[in-house]
Amino acid sequence: MTLCEYKPGLEGIPAAQSSVSYVDGQLGILEYRGIRIEELAEKSTFLETSYLLIWGVLPTKEELEAFEHEIRYHRRIKYRIRDMMKCFPESGHPMDALQASAAALGLFYSRRDLHNPAYIRGAVVRLLAKIPTMVAAFQLMRKGNDPVQPRDDLGYSANFLYMLNEQEPDPLTARIFDICLTLHAEHTMNASTFSSRVTASTLTDPYAVMASAVGTLGGPLHGGANEEVISMLEEIGSVENVRPFLDDRLERKAKIMGFGHRVYKVKDPRATILQYLVQQLFESFGHDKYYDIAVELEKAVEEKLGQKGIYPNVDFYSGLVYRKMGIPIDLFTPIFAIARVAGWLAHWKEQIEENRIYRPTQVYTGLHEASYIPIEQR
Repeated sequence: MTLCEYKPGLEGIPAAQSSVSYVDGQLGILEYRGIRIEELAEKSTFLETSYLLIWGVLPTKEELEAFEHEIRYHRRIKYRIRDMMKCFPESGHPMDALQASAAALGLFYSRRDLHNPAYIRGAVVRLLAKIPTMVAAFQLMRKGNDPVQPRDDLGYSANFLYMLNEQEPDPLTARIFDICLTLHAEHTMNASTFSSRVTASTLTDPYAVMASAVGTLGGPLHGGANEEVISMLEEIGSVENVRPFLDDRLERKAKIMGFGHRVYKVKDPRATILQYLVQQLFESFGHDKYYDIAVELEKAVEEKLGQKGIYPNVDFYSGLVYRKMGIPIDLFTPIFAIARVAGWLAHWKEQIEENRIYRPTQVYTGLHEASYIPIEQR
């Protein structure tokens, strides 16, 4: 057998055939099931988009209403999961709490009936419904407060924001947050999606699949980057300090968080939409100096690195949106996970429909014919 060329990180090597989403990194195109992300952000909702991703078609009015009703019914979490979460350390990162909580769902819904459409739909509904509740519950419980119960009269995004602080959000904030979830719902074969498909290929339960994906998303090179962007903007501190900061980073060959993408060689289309959302928030609720710093940094990076195809990615402006909504920085990545559950579920469903367990090869670089050395001679 002839080995293919080794590519670190499997860069550019197809790992699956998928009809879930499509990216053209040269033209800055992102499509979910063939529909441009710009059109979905303008016209759709997160739950409608989730239905599209998971089942492959836009739902009818009746199908969407039934889907939304099921998710409302399943928003609450079992008291044993709440009790478990109360035992988590207050200093723990919310992503770790979410990973543990998502895995725990499998203890309560452990039956694996992957050929049963009713089982698959039930898992989809539970995960979409309960993940936001668990994120909001941990946020309150780590402060010593009881979690806020979901409200059945609120939509998906408005309900999550309500559960964070027991205040109903204004319609603009809820709508912008819903668009943010849509933008983050899916993005082809990224690290966490690949992780989810590898786990799914073993035919384990979908809750273990989601826990695996959440663990992968938490790293700073993936979903955790949006937290790092805010820390970077705070470190810069002022518009005047942008270029000295950038020059120092470039001289040290340090990473500039929120810039560059394995696929996009132009500005991430999601970043363009998020920048517009930031401006909408500021027009209604007041300006944020860190937006000015971000705009100046984008301009400076484009001047110095644009020829290398380094532009803002989805993480660069998303944190500014969440910050303006008063969401704590360490909840940015769990919110990313709330959205990406839709994409992970779509890939889980696609994987198990024509499954083959992942078993890649390796390039061995170790010794051969080595001798065992007795312990007294070492």
